[in-house]
This record gives sequence, structure tokens and C-alpha cells, in this order.
Amino acid sequence: MTMTMAVTVRRVLAFASSSSAPFFNLNQNANLRYILPSPRHLSAFSEDGSVADKFHKWHNGGGTLHESASIDSTALVEVGAVVHSESIVGPNVRIGSGTIVGPSVTIAHSTNIGYNVALSNCCIGDSCVIHNGVCIGQDGFGFYVDGDGNMIKKPQMLNVIIGNNVEIGANTCIDRGSWRDTVIGDNSKIDNLVQIGHNVVIGKNCLLCGQVGIAGSATIGDYVTMGGRVAIRDHVSIISKVRLAAASCVTKDIKEPGDYGGFPAISIHQWRRQVASRCQALVRRDP
Repeated sequence: MTMTMAVTVRRVLAFASSSSAPFFNLNQNANLRYILPSPRHLSAFSEDGSVADKFHKWHNGGGTLHESASIDSTALVEVGAVVHSESIVGPNVRIGSGTIVGPSVTIAHSTNIGYNVALSNCCIGDSCVIHNGVCIGQDGFGFYVDGDGNMIKKPQMLNVIIGNNVEIGANTCIDRGSWRDTVIGDNSKIDNLVQIGHNVVIGKNCLLCGQVGIAGSATIGDYVTMGGRVAIRDHVSIISKVRLAAASCVTKDIKEPGDYGGFPAISIHQWRRQVASRCQALVRRDP
């Protein structure tokens, strides 16, 4: 073994043995194949360590991965997909064409990633389904105005944690955390075109319909259902077992389980009475 290969082996194995990423447990029996530069590749490496020279074709599907990535031999990485440095891809994972798995991303076993997905700063659990065009782990929308009136970006340095058996619909975006990780709990299902802001925590078995928007730092309990186009204000907390009617807007904490609707969201019974009163008033005004 050449000196270059020995250094690479030590670096990759040290990373794998020290990894504490949730949902993916590396152990001595893990069927991982470490992609290392073979002697025939070493001569092709440029003297300046060009990044391009450190990516190689994956045998199962024809995708591309960095030499420091740890990927199970059963994983399928389709042509046009790229797995970046120090990422971990578990058994029976499928990664579609055009998908980018950024540095240090973890994908646990039997997860299916669609086409043109962008994953960064995140950890994906077991048996998840990530549909086409999803973006996970990009910066959240955080800015403040300084004393001179300039718009300054707040640091966005943390991650997104996706639990097990989560399904995420096409073109949904989930921002990385700034002061705490963004979290999606086990068995939650998210429809197409949903926006989940930075630092949001969503519990288990939640159901989010199309075009839901959740602003930063909201906390959602377990078994919460949101109809289409529901909006959640930043820093709001919603207790478990709440159902929100379509197009509702939550502007303050919801502390009691039950059904809610309207803008601002109130008890469903109050909301229906408000709607009925308004309809009656309109009828009386325009007989």
C-alpha cells in the first residue's frame, strides 16, 4: 500500500468509527464499502489535489461519489447523482439521477431519494421517501438590521434531522437550524410545496397538506394535522392532537387538543359561528 493510500484509509476509517450521527449505527458488521483510490487511479491525481480527481464512479447505478464517502454495496446511486465527501449512505438506499448529497450527510437504510433532490446539513432516517425536487438543509431566512440600516444575515450553522418512515412531497423545502436543529418526527407525512423554516420541530405522526408554511422556531406536537395552505407564525407552539382547517393561520400558542380554523385560528365551533354570522349579515344587507 502506498503512503497516499494508507493516509486515505486511516482518514476514512477514523471518520466512520467516530461517527455519532443519529439513525445510522456504524459497527463492525456494517456492509460498507469504502471507496479508496486504487493504484491505477493514483497516477491520475493532480499534484494540487484537484477536487475532481477525488470523485469516482459507483458500481451500482453509475453515479459519482467522493473517495471519503462511506456507502453500502447494496445502495443504488443512479447516473447523474453525486455523493460528496464524508457522507454515509446505508443499505438498500436508492438515490435518483440529478440528486446531490452534500458533505457529511447521512442516509439510513431503505430510504428512497427521488430525482433532482438537494440534501445538505442533514440526517435522513430509515425507510423514508424523499420525492423529486425536495431541498433539505439550506440556510433559513434569518436577517437583522444593524445600526447603519444594513441587512445582516444571521448565521445558520446547524442541521436538519429527519426521523424514520417520513415521506416528503415534491419541491418541499426544509431549512437547517440556527439555534437548534430542525426536526421532523417519525412517521410524519409532508405533501408537495411545503415550506418548513429554520429551528422548527415537528413531532411524530404529523400530516402536512400542500402549501403549508411554518415559520422559524415553531414547535409542533405529535399527531397534528394541517390542511392545505395552513400558515404557522414563528415561535408558536402547538400541542399534540390538533387539527387545523385549510387556510387557517396560527398566530399564538395552541394549548388544548382539538379542531381549529380561521385567521387567526380559533376553536372550530367559534369559527363556524363567525362564518355563519357573517353570511347572515350579508344576506340581511343584500336581500
